[in-house]
Amino acid sequence: MLGALPASLLMAGCSDGAVGAITGSGTLRAGVRADVVGFGYLNEGTGNYYGMEIDLVEELASRLGYGGVEFVTILPENRKEMLLDGQVDLIAACYSIAETRLENFDFSPAYYDDRVIAVVQNSSLIEGIDDMRGLTFGTMSGANAAPLLSTKLYEDGFTSGEVVTANEDNSDVSFDTWHLLQFPSYQELSDALEDGTVDAMVLDGAIAQTYMDDKRHVIDGFVVAEQSYGVATQKGSELSAPVAEAVQGMLDDGTVAALVDKWD
Repeated sequence: MLGALPASLLMAGCSDGAVGAITGSGTLRAGVRADVVGFGYLNEGTGNYYGMEIDLVEELASRLGYGGVEFVTILPENRKEMLLDGQVDLIAACYSIAETRLENFDFSPAYYDDRVIAVVQNSSLIEGIDDMRGLTFGTMSGANAAPLLSTKLYEDGFTSGEVVTANEDNSDVSFDTWHLLQFPSYQELSDALEDGTVDAMVLDGAIAQTYMDDKRHVIDGFVVAEQSYGVATQKGSELSAPVAEAVQGMLDDGTVAALVDKWD
């Protein structure tokens, strides 16, 4: 799953300076989110990023011997290409470790465990997943929420999985017992929930925190999927094993737990 050489071989007997020589002593370019409060959020007034993943990357860069970090805003629809093209060195952006992604990327050990959930307006009177029959789910385009949701509803017997109609980019799909709409941004997804365009929005619990208020609640007893976030690097790259080792070290010495507590 990790790089071509075991982390132990790359790191054995290496000082921080030697690690820096392997990974580069200049600036680490990190792809991060700019819209997820508590994880990666850009203050457009100051130009500064804040959040758990921002702190994690800064600590990671320090342990690997980099002189600094350049944060680059990425989105679900462009993050894969940006890492594959080398526009960023790594991704730390609420990016879940998934089998399909392991085909293209290496991942560090997981630094945060999360769930994909469904959020509804209190005024909808939706309490359980069975209340969503015939209604519309919304997801963020480019995220993995839509395929995870489709699989979950099929496995639970909510749907036969039959597609009745679909537009060209699958942003508007009608199934036998439910309807899917996908949106370009989480803010547009949240707005669609508020104005009734969708009846439930499906997204990571970590991201949902940004858009929760006292007029919304999570559908009780319905978890679309369990998932964990890791730092992604190009598959087989020189950076993969040192990143994995450094993140594991941060897990072992309590650094990750402290960052999670700080931003919780």
